[in-house]
Amino acid sequence: MDSHLSPGFNAGPRPLKPTEKILLDFEAHLLLERNLSQNTASAYGVDVAHLIDFIEAEGIDITRISNDHIHTLLATIRDMGISPRSQARMIAGIRSFFRFLRTEGYIKTDPSELIESPRLGRDLPDVLSVEEIDAMIAAIPPGKEESPRNHAIIETLYGSGLRVSELVDARLSRLNLDDALLIVEGKGSKQRIVPVSPVAIDLIRDYLPMRQRLNIKPQGDDIIFLNRRGAPLSRVMVFYIIRDLAAAAGIGKTVSPHTLRHSFATHLLEGGANLRAIQEMLGHESIATTELYLHLDRSKLRKELLEHHPHYKSVNL
Repeated sequence: MDSHLSPGFNAGPRPLKPTEKILLDFEAHLLLERNLSQNTASAYGVDVAHLIDFIEAEGIDITRISNDHIHTLLATIRDMGISPRSQARMIAGIRSFFRFLRTEGYIKTDPSELIESPRLGRDLPDVLSVEEIDAMIAAIPPGKEESPRNHAIIETLYGSGLRVSELVDARLSRLNLDDALLIVEGKGSKQRIVPVSPVAIDLIRDYLPMRQRLNIKPQGDDIIFLNRRGAPLSRVMVFYIIRDLAAAAGIGKTVSPHTLRHSFATHLLEGGANLRAIQEMLGHESIATTELYLHLDRSKLRKELLEHHPHYKSVNL
């Protein structure tokens, strides 16, 4: 049994907490009684682990979860821009979990019975797969002067989950290349520190000599990403860069800079990253309603990215 445990169920050598024992029993139920594949069981395990993390942070006993608690979690997931398909899968995992709890006598009523899945129309999913993002990168024409900049832009958007407004305002004075950290200013002029992927850091380093050759305008002096005239890029220009690369890669979806932010959040969530770590990196408010905001230090944020982000996993540090 231990050889089949998913990341969401890895208990380690320490004694099991009651919730961990329940999760292990749930996975065994999925694998042995429902005969689900290991991949499906692991995915459900990750989804239920997000729910458990949320309720434990709120101080709620697993047997006392209400419909409102589940709605709060799912609303947070939607606000993050998680794809409808991933939302639907998470709901399926949560429903299976509560059916299991009811069957095993942990609860008398199922709080997930009235939860509705999002509609999955063809035009709704605006999240790219890792393969589609890689195809966009491959579509960057080699040899063009702006190509290093555009490659760095894609990796920074996808690797750090930035809003396009945060990207065009990203400043050299707020970028620590050695520590791979960037201070960005989000909505409401709120600042936060985000990790930058090693890939993006290398690409920014490659781009900086090209940037120095520009006739930099005063307003672009401290801005990282500049246009050919040495002025800050506009949000519209970044939109065109992303749109055109998606078209060149043969991607039929409507793709914008925000699509990369949604993809960042979706891929981290599906990979099992801590929900509050994703929130902090996105610059969202805490989902906790009765407790102080749970801050995570930068080493923990980087650890979440290294373990769960597709483009971080390939980097050996």
